[in-house]
Amino acid sequence: MMRTRTPWLLSSPALALYATFLIAPIASVALISFYNFEFYGGIQPAFTLKNYAEILSDGYFYEIFARTFGVAAAVTLACIVLGTGEAYVLSRMGNPWKGLFLMVVLGPLLVSVVVRTLGWALLFGSTGLISVGLQALGLADGPTNLMYTNIGVIIALTHVMVPFMVIAVWASLQRINPSTEAAALSLGASQFTVIRRVIVPQIMPGILSGSIMVFAMSASAFATPAIVGGRRLKNVATAAYDEFLNTLNWPLGAALAMLLLVATIIVLVSANRLIERRYGAVFN
Repeated sequence: MMRTRTPWLLSSPALALYATFLIAPIASVALISFYNFEFYGGIQPAFTLKNYAEILSDGYFYEIFARTFGVAAAVTLACIVLGTGEAYVLSRMGNPWKGLFLMVVLGPLLVSVVVRTLGWALLFGSTGLISVGLQALGLADGPTNLMYTNIGVIIALTHVMVPFMVIAVWASLQRINPSTEAAALSLGASQFTVIRRVIVPQIMPGILSGSIMVFAMSASAFATPAIVGGRRLKNVATAAYDEFLNTLNWPLGAALAMLLLVATIIVLVSANRLIERRYGAVFN
């Protein structure tokens, strides 16, 4: 009997911390999402589905959710391409260059996301370095402003998220026997074929775990879309923020947050099953 209780006793501090800082806040937000809100009466603790009905019946919120998940998907694809390539190059480097360039790749994580985003905002402006450079090269006839555009949000978020993909893929690459790549090359396969048919299938668990992190964080990102996207290109996080702090409609903001959580889980679980079905031999 004691043996069956020992794992629970040992993990009880972590479970208590998990319940306190994750389960309890999510449960509180879920509870508030069913409250009623009156403009003059404030929040009223009465069970209602009005908030969810308002979101699901308004095309404005559909546009926000479509933009949020569209940007998150684009950022995830960009991070897969850039992060996988960076991780592969890092894994083939020798010391001390491997450690040095690993610090270069992970260095942005040491800087606040707000500071990094503000740096991109300076570059994206009509008088920024990107606009000036494009005009100097003759690629633009006039000032180019990437601020308050989806492309600008995608670029800034990709810069923020790439290190997470590199970490996940690099960990998977460390478990690959280098002799498998040498064997494929000795049998006449090109380097591109080796990467596509030998390396990528073996690192698919790392790509999947990195994609999950990048997609979830991109879909729920607030600072970067708020600064680069502005109020014109709202995503779900900024819309929920406005409901909480500007209109003080906490129930509607909580409903937005809960729908974002549920939709993100559905997308990630569906993608996970599709990839595991395609690369089942690697995951087993």
